[in-house]
Amino acid sequence: MKQILKTLSVYVIAYFILLMIVFGLQYAYPKAELHMLLNSYHTSIQDIFFKYYSMMAEGPIYVIVLLPLLWKKIKFTIFFALCELSGGGVLQILKHTICTDRPVSVFEQYQNMILPLVQGVDMHHGNSFPSGHASTFFVFFTCCALYIACHYKLNDYQHDRWAKMLVCATMLSFFVLAALGAYSRVYLSQHFLSDVCVGSLIGFVTPCLMFYFGRHKILKLKIE
Repeated sequence: MKQILKTLSVYVIAYFILLMIVFGLQYAYPKAELHMLLNSYHTSIQDIFFKYYSMMAEGPIYVIVLLPLLWKKIKFTIFFALCELSGGGVLQILKHTICTDRPVSVFEQYQNMILPLVQGVDMHHGNSFPSGHASTFFVFFTCCALYIACHYKLNDYQHDRWAKMLVCATMLSFFVLAALGAYSRVYLSQHFLSDVCVGSLIGFVTPCLMFYFGRHKILKLKIE
């Protein structure tokens, strides 16, 4: 277990650094002003990228996790499904209990602020907190990070320097992809930063808890 946590540390540390930055920004700026600060610079390339990358959480990610079934390796798929169902349940309860407005509705009351919107994106108006897309992105990439950490431990690559470097680069790549998915919701003005922050927390914590309590049965690992 210690080796898996050590391998996963790059991903975890990067996430908590980002989380501290996000908390600092939310403390320093009002919600509407912070949203404009994070969403003030748009380009056509970014519009296209974030529009379609955000859509990954609406279906393509679920297709990707089915690919291991082709090699009769269903552990990852089962693990992801359990994490997504658990995290999604918590998220939907919060969404329909708190019921906050989306940015497009909130900014209707600000006459001096024009909300940048991306053409072709269907804007939502309610149930903003927390972000389901941010949660899905972090569930997927945290599951991937855990899977790679387990694979690294079980195949005894600890003494291979190049393997260590590759795993570290992979962990950072997973984190960047998850963070970009979460930020895409702010860029598209579908959520405020606080929404994606809590969504990412749900997506990060759920796989970690599921792994800790179910690692023997779900992943069939014998870890001391």
